Amino acid sequence: MNTETETQVVIVGAGPVGLMLAAELRLAGVETVVLERLEMPSPHSKALGVHARTLEQLAMRGLVDPFLAGGIPVPAWHFGFLSQRLDLTRLDTPYPFMLAFPQHRTEAVLLERALALGARIRRGRSVTGLTQDDDEVRVVTESGETWRAGWVIGADGAGSTVRQTAGIEFPGTDADTYAYLGDAHADSPPPPGYGVLNERGALIVAPLPGGRFRFTGFDPEHQDSPRRDLTIDELQETVRRISGTDFDIRDPAWLTRFGNATRVAATYRRRRVLLAGDAAHMHFPAGGVGLNLGLQDAMNLGWKLAAVVQGRADAGLLDTYHDERHPWAEDVAEHTLAQTALIRATTPTGLALRQVLSDLITDLPDLSLKLARRLAGLDVHYGRTDQHRLVGARVTATGDALLDGRAALVGSPGHAMIEQAATAGIPVQPLTVDASAAVIRPDGYVWWATDDPDDDLPDLVGRFGGH
Repeated sequence: MNTETETQVVIVGAGPVGLMLAAELRLAGVETVVLERLEMPSPHSKALGVHARTLEQLAMRGLVDPFLAGGIPVPAWHFGFLSQRLDLTRLDTPYPFMLAFPQHRTEAVLLERALALGARIRRGRSVTGLTQDDDEVRVVTESGETWRAGWVIGADGAGSTVRQTAGIEFPGTDADTYAYLGDAHADSPPPPGYGVLNERGALIVAPLPGGRFRFTGFDPEHQDSPRRDLTIDELQETVRRISGTDFDIRDPAWLTRFGNATRVAATYRRRRVLLAGDAAHMHFPAGGVGLNLGLQDAMNLGWKLAAVVQGRADAGLLDTYHDERHPWAEDVAEHTLAQTALIRATTPTGLALRQVLSDLITDLPDLSLKLARRLAGLDVHYGRTDQHRLVGARVTATGDALLDGRAALVGSPGHAMIEQAATAGIPVQPLTVDASAAVIRPDGYVWWATDDPDDDLPDLVGRFGGH
């Protein structure tokens, strides 16, 4: 088959990140095609946790309800499997918990969203390469199709063909630690929040919707052959050896191993090619932050690319995607490597270190809160020292202001700028920040702010604001 089709944006990869990007682009009216190599969505869920900032951003698009209805709130979560859990209920968010919600269900929600908005999903399309020039990118599939687009986004995982073909380096470290994972029923399950780490290894158990449990951790006796398949017998033996019981594990839905290879792409953009999700960063899934990092990539990139495609901004806006998101991927790479070191600290020396750190979390509530905010993504900001103090700050209570994926003007009635907006027919939302007026970006961060009620209405409201 040799066919050629044209669209505005091609996304490679129909995982959660690719689907979220497709939905964001279609919300703005951008023609979007998603190419996915798998014929059917995977029934397995690499990711399990949806953290607070991701839930806040889903709420901005009216998407949070199916997650809350089908997930299990977990009020305390671990950092490096330390015995003292982080108290998530102290977080300054409407969602003070980690939500246990399997990745395959996240994909289902986002697939429905993308299709409802008009995205085209093409399965069984394995991308083999691409070429680009100043005007377009050509994406070639194994079956001989060629897709021409103004822009291409690689959301095709850690082994990204898009990243490799675009010549984007992926520096980092190779795996030196391997973990086990089994999703299974348990006739004698442990209490909520169960975890143990001792000289025999590490185990944490998390509930899954549907009555299953995730058993995962570090087994020092099985580090020599990481690519060998995990069996139910070995999972039962490992769990029993570490915890003293196997919890009557049975009927596994998924058994696998994974390593701690940690890499971050050198750049998130090369001309007309962009990267998001695992194509841009990979790391050990400690703390359950990976899916969240990718979905927040999508929220940052979607509105920017839509604005460029539609001529509301020049292509330089896309450089801010790398500038803003790359440092936070490096941050996640750092703390997941640190957590890996703690998880594999099963020697007497390592156990002593773990106890000291657990005691510090207990004795220093601010330390616990800082680590909790780091996992939850609440410390992400995009500010600069040469701008208003609020620029780049996270906003939570946006109501319906960002449902349409456009920037929102917020302010108090009576100010000159607000009167200008009313005259121009631009909606104004109630003031939600400590300023005379502000513009909230579509991804829920302050874009512009002023303390002077007589300032003029910024041009970006007309180009990026609501109709």
